[in-house]
Order: sequence, then C-alpha cells, then structure tokens
Amino acid sequence: MKQLLQHLRSGELEIAEIPSPTPGPQDVLISNRASLISAGTERMLVEFSQANLLTKARQQPDRVKKVLDKIKTDGLAPTLEAVFRKLDQPLPLGYCSAGEVLAVGSDVHDLAPGDRVASNGGHAELVCVPRNLCVRIPDKVGFEEASFTVLGSIALQGIRLAQPTIGESMMVFGLGLLGLLSCQILAAQGCRVLAVDLNPRRLKLAESFGAKPVNAATSDPVQAALEFTAGTGVDGVIITAAAKNDQIVHQAATASRKRGRIILVGVVDLDLRREDFYEKELSFQVSCSYGPGRYDPAYEQAGRDYPLPYVRWTEQRNFQAVLNLIAEGKMSPLPLLSERIPFERAREAYAKIGADSESLGLVLTYPGRTDSSPTIRLAPEPPASNGPISKGVGVIGAGNFAQAILLPALAGTGAELRIVADLDPKAAGYAARKFGFGQATTDYREILNDPRIGTVLILAGHSVHARLVMESLSAGKQTFVEKPLAMNQEELDAISSLRNHLIEEGKEPRLMVGFNRRFSPHILRIRELLEGRQGPLCMNFTVNAGYIPAGHWTQDPVKGGGRIIGEACHFIDLLAHLAGAPAQTVAAFQVGEGPETREDKTVIILYFSDGSIATINYFSNGSSAFPKENLEIFFDGKTIRMENFRKTKGWGLRNFRSLKTKRQNKGHRAELNELLNSPARKKSPLIPFPELYNSTLASFLAVKAAREKAILGIPQTN
Repeated sequence: MKQLLQHLRSGELEIAEIPSPTPGPQDVLISNRASLISAGTERMLVEFSQANLLTKARQQPDRVKKVLDKIKTDGLAPTLEAVFRKLDQPLPLGYCSAGEVLAVGSDVHDLAPGDRVASNGGHAELVCVPRNLCVRIPDKVGFEEASFTVLGSIALQGIRLAQPTIGESMMVFGLGLLGLLSCQILAAQGCRVLAVDLNPRRLKLAESFGAKPVNAATSDPVQAALEFTAGTGVDGVIITAAAKNDQIVHQAATASRKRGRIILVGVVDLDLRREDFYEKELSFQVSCSYGPGRYDPAYEQAGRDYPLPYVRWTEQRNFQAVLNLIAEGKMSPLPLLSERIPFERAREAYAKIGADSESLGLVLTYPGRTDSSPTIRLAPEPPASNGPISKGVGVIGAGNFAQAILLPALAGTGAELRIVADLDPKAAGYAARKFGFGQATTDYREILNDPRIGTVLILAGHSVHARLVMESLSAGKQTFVEKPLAMNQEELDAISSLRNHLIEEGKEPRLMVGFNRRFSPHILRIRELLEGRQGPLCMNFTVNAGYIPAGHWTQDPVKGGGRIIGEACHFIDLLAHLAGAPAQTVAAFQVGEGPETREDKTVIILYFSDGSIATINYFSNGSSAFPKENLEIFFDGKTIRMENFRKTKGWGLRNFRSLKTKRQNKGHRAELNELLNSPARKKSPLIPFPELYNSTLASFLAVKAAREKAILGIPQTN
C-alpha cells in the first residue's frame, strides 16, 4: 500500500510503498475512499519541514535547550546524530478520512467488513485505527462529506466548551475550514454569529451559512461586535485563526461582554493582558482537539469508553454528532470543498495549499483497490547460508530506540538483514529501507516462519517480550530480547520452564537479553582491574533517570512494567556482573507520598553471594544537565569511578589512571557483534541463563521490597 509521508529534515513529500497494517484486537482496518487535507495544520508542518535548520531551531526553543544539555552530558557528535536521526524520521500526514472497513480486530463486534466509516486515519490507501476513533457513516452522507468529520469535531468541541445557548451572540475569528464549520454548527444551535476574516470569499461563504461577515482589513471587529449586540458585547468568541501575536485575543476580550467566554481552537500567541480579563471577569480556555478521550491511551488504544451518563460527549460521540448534523442537512461541508485530487497527485495538492490562499478543502480521492499484503519485498531473495545457525536476522519492533541505537549497531555487524516487523507500517518500511533489510512486514510471524532466519531480535514493547521470546525459542531461533526479559515472575518462570523443556527434547535454546553495558569498553576495562581482588566490592550506581510523566507507557505497570523493572534491571545485572556473583538479597525504599510517581525515585540495596554490596540510586528528579549514569567502586584500598560511559578514573591502581572514549559507549555495537559474529556463541550463551534470571527476578523483588519496606531473598535457578 501507499502512504503520504513528510520528511522533516529535507522537506520532501513522499508517497511511500509500505506494508499494509495488521489490525490488533481493538483496531479497524479501513480502505480509504477520501481524505481531507487540513490546510492550516498540515501547511504549518510542511512549512516547518521545508525551513532550514536555524529556522527550525528558532521555532522550538525548548528543544534547543534540551539539545544543549545533551551536548554537555553526552558530547557533541552523539547529540547531533540524535537530532538528525529524529529529523530523518518521516511523519505521516493527514487525520481526516473516510472509507470502507476491510477487517476488524477480535474485540470489535459492532463493525464488519463493508461498513462505511469516518476516522482520524491519515492520507494512505489503507489505515488502521482504534475502534474509538472511527464511526459508521449514515446512509445519506457520502465519503467526501464524511472526510470532514474529524475537523468538524474539532470545531464542535470548541463550541461545546463555549456552552452557547439559543439566541446568544457568538463571534468566530478566522474563517478557514474550522472557522466556517464553526459558523455552521453555531447557526444550527440557534446562535447569532459574527464571522471575522480578511478573505472576501470566505466571508461570503460565512454569510451563506447565516453569519454576519466582518472584513478585518476594512472594519474594526470590536466595533462590529458592539454594533451587533447593541453595545453589550458578544457572549462568546471562538478563535480558529492562526497568528504569531496576541492581537486576536486582545480583540476577542475587548469585543466580549462581561463574563463572556473565549475559546481558543486555533494557534495564536498567548501573551495575555491581565486588564483585558480582569474587569470583565472573562473566561479563557484552550480546546483540546476532538474532545474527551483525546490523548488518553486507555480510551483510544485500549478501547475503554467513558460512561455516557458521566461524559456525554467523547471524541467518538463528537464524530457521530457531526455526521448526524450533515445527514440532517444542518451542516454542509461540500461548499468548503475546493478541489478533488487523486491520491497519486498528493504533492500537487500540497503545492496548492502553499501557493493558493483561496484554497479551502482539498480532498484526496482513492480508487479503493490496493495491495493489502502485510509484507513488502525491498531486495532480491539472498541465497541460503550454511551452518548450525543461519546468518539471517529478523527484527521485531522498529520503534524509536530500535532505530536510534540497535538497528544502526546491527547494520554494522555484517549480518544478513532479512525482515523487520512492526505494527506501524511506516516504521517498518522506513527501518527496512534505511538499514538495508530485504523485507518489511506488519506480521511478525513472517520472521518466525522463515527458515533462513536464525536470529531474532525482539525490540517491541515490554508487555510482549515474554510471549515473543517463547514463540521465538519454540521456533528454534537464537533469540535476543531487549530488557526486560519478562514483566513478572509468572512470565519469567514460564520462559524458564520452556527452556528446560527444550533442553529435555535435545534442543539448545539460545537466549540473550540486551544487557549491553557489560560490553562497554569502560566495563571491560573495569573487569580487568578487578581481577585478583582480595575482598568484596562496595559499589554505588547513581542513575539520573530524568522525568517521565505518570501517564507515559513506561510508567504503566501493564505496558512498561514501571521504570525499575523496565530499566533498573540493567544496573542490577551490571553490578552482579562486576561482582561476578548473583544477587542474594534485595532491599529498596521509595520516597514518601507526594510526588506524581514514587517508583522512579528509589534506592535499591543489593547483597551478592560473594559478600559484595551495592546501592542503586535511581532518581528522576535531578537536573538533565547532570550526567545520567555514574558508577563508583571501592575495594582493596582502591577506587574506580566511571562517569556516563565516557570517562573512567582510578585511584590506588597500578598502571591505570584513566580511560576516556571520544563518545559515550554503552556497548550496543560490541554486544551485537559478539552475538552474531563470535565463534564462542556456538558453544555457550553470551550471558548464562541463571544470570539473566537472577537480574530479572531481582528487579521484581526490588519493587516488592520498596512497597513492603522489606528485605527479600532472591531465589536462584539453574
């Protein structure tokens, strides 16, 4: 299938060939028939993409500060690579579409193939959207009209926040698509509407919808509002314009009556003037997209609807309300349709919105016939390789971490990169092309079923790690999984049982967890310095983890496992590796009540079987300018300090004072080289399973110890 992508770095618009999406349990697969270009939002994105780097930086000062902080801690070269890597990733365009259902997920029971639906899907031949983000189209409404549903719901949500009543006077600033749709909805609610813009054609359209037009180029909007309301001022103002100053907000406040309401739907600067709001006690609110449920993963992705008696209008119910207005003739998007353009000529459409100020609604049309295969081939089939472990590599998961760190490292190993899989077709297609895979797919089973693939890298979300590990091992693949190996002891024990079962059958399960820090040149040198030590180690690892909101997937106990299970397992494993002994006992403490999250402000105390002890300070409330990972080791009258995998310094050590690498090196490349190219891997695993088990279980028990304020023993395994 084909999808329209915007490259942020180059500004190029690309109609890319990517694998078709595979619907999950809560998803609906749709064949698009029409998609609406949102001239305002999408024009801004295109203009940003086409700007030079300096202009991009000026438009995002907060991100520039983060970049400067990263340069201080990680160095210039890695930071610039990270910035350019982010800019290189293409963005899908569009969020207003309508089409026909091709397939539904196992948990979707109220839609079926053949149903006509409107959704927030993008400009693509096929889109896969969660059930709560699509609605059935009434029989009287065509695909082109239905493609206005999402924009209509954005306008409707702003109006709902303004709470207009019959007979009230409402003012709309900005007559793009959102403004003109707002005029229609307000008129349908029995309001008197004053419409303000600079464009005569749009003013005439607003007048045809029952609004009184005001040309801001020739008339004073404030004076017009006072005349419109016999001097009292309008009851409410909907701002759907885009402006780089606060003049519109000032005019809206001046034109409002006492205790009037101002709702911002568009994008304007918010240098609010207190005097504008103080005397009149005005209300000001920014509207969030389609309505309640927007950006809530539980609603949008997990399909948990809000109860109608308590949340009358969700984003999905707003979609349906807009379609009902169209079906009943109270709202008509077709007068806003400037042109219909076939999808294959999408670049022309975007050129029009950039050059033609008269353009309003540009609709991309689709033939409805496309390749729905979940797999695309990008290179000829390579010959099969010989040996006990096939050289072919398959990767499951092509998210940000995979594309930023592991896939570049994998590409440098010389391995035969066969298939990359991701539920996001864009991510799979982009990663396959960028890193040289032969195929891209949205169905990971293509990898497990390919006899030419000997090694599988599992880089998908934490919640599926254990399941995919067991499927991969059962398929006879050498399996690498990013941490964590599992999310709970039940999953960990299931992996252990499967491994034992395979061994009993005479098979040799090969499993590796991405504990990459073991392979850093700093850790390799420290291990050498620790050889021959006489006494136990006293170790302290401080992690300046950085703030992540409580609603982020990593903090979710189901999706991410929390930050101790999801990340701190790295440091538990590393300290056990340095001690050369498993962790036997764990205690942990979280900060007290008050912070948004407590788990990511935890102290973990470990006792190892050789008598070594360690403390992990995992804190998310520090400065981003402070180095992220710092290790201190005390032993035999000697001290070693490693700072952020860039500098290592020793005190009291013969023939060693310091090691400094040009850039931060956490061992990712060396780890994958060892996994794929070392002859030793055919004899024994890189990390013995008991060590993988110990570090993973210790992370689970650290969380439990912190909650119970207890000291817990860590069971061992063979």
